[in-house]
Amino acid sequence: MSSEIAIKVENLSKCYQIYEQPHHRLKQSIYPRLQRLAGKQQPKQYFREFWALKDVSFEIRKGETVGIIGRNGSGKSTLLQLICGTLNPTGGSIQTHGRIAALLELGSGFNPEFTGRENIYMNAAVLGLSKEETDERFNDIITFADISDFIEQPVKTYSSGMMVRLAFAVIAHVDADILVIDEALAVGDAFFTQKCMRFLRNFMKTGTVLFVSHDTASVRNLCSRAIWIEKGNVLQQGSPKDVCENYLEAFFEDQQGKGTITRIKPNRANPPITSAKDQRQKFINASNLRNDIQLFEFNPDAPSFGKGSAQITDVEFLDSDGSPLAWVVGGEQVILRIHAIAHEPLDAPIIGFTVKDRLGQALFGDNTYLSYRDAPLFCEAEHAIQAEFTFLMPILPVGNYSVNVAIASGTQDQHVQHHWIHDALLFKSESSSAVTGLIGIPMQQIKLDVLRNLK
Repeated sequence: MSSEIAIKVENLSKCYQIYEQPHHRLKQSIYPRLQRLAGKQQPKQYFREFWALKDVSFEIRKGETVGIIGRNGSGKSTLLQLICGTLNPTGGSIQTHGRIAALLELGSGFNPEFTGRENIYMNAAVLGLSKEETDERFNDIITFADISDFIEQPVKTYSSGMMVRLAFAVIAHVDADILVIDEALAVGDAFFTQKCMRFLRNFMKTGTVLFVSHDTASVRNLCSRAIWIEKGNVLQQGSPKDVCENYLEAFFEDQQGKGTITRIKPNRANPPITSAKDQRQKFINASNLRNDIQLFEFNPDAPSFGKGSAQITDVEFLDSDGSPLAWVVGGEQVILRIHAIAHEPLDAPIIGFTVKDRLGQALFGDNTYLSYRDAPLFCEAEHAIQAEFTFLMPILPVGNYSVNVAIASGTQDQHVQHHWIHDALLFKSESSSAVTGLIGIPMQQIKLDVLRNLK
């Protein structure tokens, strides 16, 4: 096995025996043996097989952060337990290099009757620390967990948040090489979650992380690679952006059925771009620290999905006079216009957009639902629909960005997705005055004064 590989999984399978009745388990332990003694070649089985995982293979290199996504029951947690050694595989093999620290099911590995102090020593010992090493780190652990007032109480009296804080604090101080996390941070409060994220980002500089989450935004944000597991099989491995987009498409199609989308080329007059208006020119020339953003045309062939009862036909950026833009600067007012057509009658159509960075992280977006919630529109078949969003373009760090657009009908929570387009329109920030963060907010004024000594 290469020294660069942290985890290697080959043809891994896990099968569970499912019994319909409790007494079938007793029958299975007795009758097949008697039938074999009687010469029967294929004794009757009193269970059915459920394969939680089947022939799963992948490699994770040292220093990688890999996200595992999939729906409930897909086999994600089983996979992590096999990697951590708390379950034995039915077939296949797992090889790991380095000390593994895992945060799996809430409170797993804790004895509820033991105090927080006793559970710290027990868990640290399981993870390979000696008592002396745990003594040295004990104060740091309880400080990280922020439960010093309850450290001498049995953990059965702890809230779910306290349990997670204690468990995470232990694995954060055992000098692990591989960190395995299974959705556990979802129950922590905001302050502790931020503390954990700071620890994770620091750990990711040198360590290997295997991260399971239903939150595709977290996978895009944290991970360098993603693995999609469905019904015990690996469906896709690759960049978090591509894997998460395909997972999202499959989720909607499973809920609402697969539709048919016919490609429609945008039918624009495409007028020549006029010279900049005086007002716009003044804004653009107001600062030498401007954020230049190049806009590209709508791509009707971009990856998409949906029922197909309505369809996005064009997406464009306009200036305040309605003229199409080929470039814009951060802080400038723009109009994002989305064109669509209804192939069937639509009650309460909703059109929305999301601007994403190169990793697929959502930066900002909106939709028409709240504006028309009290007076929803109706659209007849073969009628056109048009939505406009007017906003100040944020200041964007240098890089590539995309606009995802969609049309649905219903409500914010319960709707039918008719057409969703990934990367419908691309744009590129060529230069930027953004100081920090994923986006910059155009400042109305920045002021610095030196005040006289008030003493």
